[in-house]
Amino acid sequence: MLRDKSLIPLSHQHQRALALCVRIDRAQPIPPADAEAWQSEIQHHFEEEINIHFSAEENVLFPAARRFPALHPLLEELIADHADLRKSFSQAEERSLSAEKLPEFAQQLSGHIRKEERQLFERLQQLMKPEELVNLGSALDAALQDAAHSCTLTSQATQLKAKR
Repeated sequence: MLRDKSLIPLSHQHQRALALCVRIDRAQPIPPADAEAWQSEIQHHFEEEINIHFSAEENVLFPAARRFPALHPLLEELIADHADLRKSFSQAEERSLSAEKLPEFAQQLSGHIRKEERQLFERLQQLMKPEELVNLGSALDAALQDAAHSCTLTSQATQLKAKR
């Protein structure tokens, strides 16, 4: 199903977060000496966009979805995912997310995003009326206005190297 334009700003942010996950996966194995640079990039991503994104979902999107009882179990999962992901982002900020744990973080974040895209967004587009989606989009735009809306620049240590 094509993404409704009201949800596209969230989907764009999802794409940027997925790009980070793909880069972490492709960088394996990450040398322990590069773990701090990766954690710095993860922290920056969280501060510039993901924290605002989570807040918009929790304060605008999830309450709108709560009107539909069939979505309640999924919403509980997504809220729990946010709590777990915040712990991982906090570990990155504290520089306690090891190089070995970075792939688990990437898998956790990408799984969460895919759940929102493939399950929540699809169901909301089926359940909500067009005017409700327009109103939701306006509220999301206001909630996301402070997000960076740009890709994070990589450091030398987190740039992918060509494989020989």
